[in-house]
Amino acid sequence: MIKIQAEANVPTEYGNFRMIAFSENDNDWMPQMALVAENTDFSKPVNVRFHSECITGEVFHSKKCECGQQLDAAMKYTQENGGAIVYLRQEGRNIGIINKLKAYALQEKGFDTVQANLQLGLPADDRDFNVAIDILKILGIKDINLLTNNPEKIKYVENSEINLNERIPLQIKANENSKEYLQTKKDYFGHLLEDDKNIKE
Repeated sequence: MIKIQAEANVPTEYGNFRMIAFSENDNDWMPQMALVAENTDFSKPVNVRFHSECITGEVFHSKKCECGQQLDAAMKYTQENGGAIVYLRQEGRNIGIINKLKAYALQEKGFDTVQANLQLGLPADDRDFNVAIDILKILGIKDINLLTNNPEKIKYVENSEINLNERIPLQIKANENSKEYLQTKKDYFGHLLEDDKNIKE
């Protein structure tokens, strides 16, 4: 069972967050994280983002996905409106960075993101959001507005003890490199994306 291992206040360009590390033991170098914006009111529905790690998009600013921009937008939104970001160590839909780069190489040969994963013998999406639900419970968050376009995340909340008050879209405008990626998200995974903000022309 995960528990809080460490926490501290961290100032960012968007504002101050309480950063909290969760794991089963304090030797875990890859803990799950939560960033709670200052002045968040837990007596009201809390704005929450479940965000899966994406080193290519968040650290190296890859244009192949919108993950880094979504994280930035969520940090800005939660600072302005209160809320928490649950940061999950599920790189590449939980296939890891090495397999993710192998999948990128297949995409260069014409495979889409789902086809590339399957070609490698991997699931299209291997993420599990139950740990995010556990983190909300530990934090004492019972009522949320979920920042997401992903219906799978919505299902996890609806099947839990957490009350889903509403969904808040978090859509980033497509670029030339991310159009097909976002189209696959919409077509294969059923992501709730509006055509006028992406995808194929």
